[in-house]
Amino acid sequence: MEAWKNYLNTHKERFLEELVELLKVPSISADSNHKGDMRACAEIVKKRLEASGADKAMILETAGHPSVYAEKIVDPSKPTVLVYGHYDVQPPDPLELWNSAPFEPLIKDGKIYARGSADDKGQFYMHVKALEILTQTNTLPLNIKFLIEGEEEVGSPNLAKLVHEEKELLACDVILISDSAMISLETPSIDTGMRGLAYIQVEVTGPNRDLHSGVYGGAVANPLTILSKMIASCHDENNHITIPGFYDDVLEATPEERALLSQAPYDDEEYKKDLGVNATWGEKGYTSIERTGIRPTLEINGMWGGYTGEGSKTVLPSKAFAKISARLVPNQSSEKITEILLNYFRQIAPPGVTVKAENHHGGEPYLTPLDSKGYQAAAKAIETTFGKKPIPVRGGGSIPICSLLEKELGCKIVFMGFGLDNDNLHSPNEKYDLANFYKGIETIPYFHQYFADANA
Repeated sequence: MEAWKNYLNTHKERFLEELVELLKVPSISADSNHKGDMRACAEIVKKRLEASGADKAMILETAGHPSVYAEKIVDPSKPTVLVYGHYDVQPPDPLELWNSAPFEPLIKDGKIYARGSADDKGQFYMHVKALEILTQTNTLPLNIKFLIEGEEEVGSPNLAKLVHEEKELLACDVILISDSAMISLETPSIDTGMRGLAYIQVEVTGPNRDLHSGVYGGAVANPLTILSKMIASCHDENNHITIPGFYDDVLEATPEERALLSQAPYDDEEYKKDLGVNATWGEKGYTSIERTGIRPTLEINGMWGGYTGEGSKTVLPSKAFAKISARLVPNQSSEKITEILLNYFRQIAPPGVTVKAENHHGGEPYLTPLDSKGYQAAAKAIETTFGKKPIPVRGGGSIPICSLLEKELGCKIVFMGFGLDNDNLHSPNEKYDLANFYKGIETIPYFHQYFADANA
């Protein structure tokens, strides 16, 4: 509707100023030193939802960081959309690799640089401003609820209990999430699913203290060497994961699904240039797009031990550590894969060391049916504002709460992400293109209209 676009154009600078205010808050859920910032950020989100037209907004307490709930009910007989997002962000480390301060938003070359700009403050805030547009133009065609949590980046440990206890409050007909990416503004796409996650930590212990590497080296197992060998054993020469049972439950993509994925534009040389690598890497027999969407993976997220300070210290360390995560595809269970990983590292430990392996967190994979009313409404909305049909793709990341939300609330999830793969999520210099931010605000009202029409 013309009124929507006119309202956006009139208020777009204010919308950006409000986002900047939100991005200034270092809402790092993983760091207990930022507990106060988490609370402050939740309060800002609540205030902005109220100002944008919510009839009710409240802080929902948990055993950890709070969530924010809000609603605008126009008619209980009309369909209800639940918007899910998160206001917590990843730690900004390593700080020395940022070109600007992570919590001092910098607008440059049509982009806003700040931690959380794309993941997920900039994206969930599009929905807050879409609500304002619909309420201020008196065109809201259905009911909208918001659940903006504060623990997504640490695995949402308290969300299951919250959702179970507040099922009636959160009742809806579809769940709408913008915490993902599209190919580009020129080639729009919709994620039809997300991979699951199994995350563990492995600790290898050798001698009872750090040793002199000259006096003891060669006679005592070095935990770092042993851990390196254990990790190296996880892949074969074709980069296929060798851990027994890992692939047992994988739902293989059909030839038709792979054909749809192949429609996405992809330039191998551009991909390598953007990442600064001279070759891609991955499971033999699959393209890069398939490797990051329809195939499970195993990655080392961090490894440490021994001396890492300035200069040299000839030490044989007592301990070595690694953080390891697996991305999972449909039919794989995070609980089952976690046990497989833990048992694997415990069982392959050679004499001379002991292994402690423990679970951090996980989440289930998720698929959205292409024939669902929610997906169809999203595809139609994007076609309306972009002028072309979106390509269905699989997201490589994980949103652990998807399966939980569907199970508890009994409805499907639709992903309408407006970020880009090169937004540096979880990395230094995270950014969000302002064109994508505004395009999301322009598109979301159409989703609500088309979903309401489909349920009329």
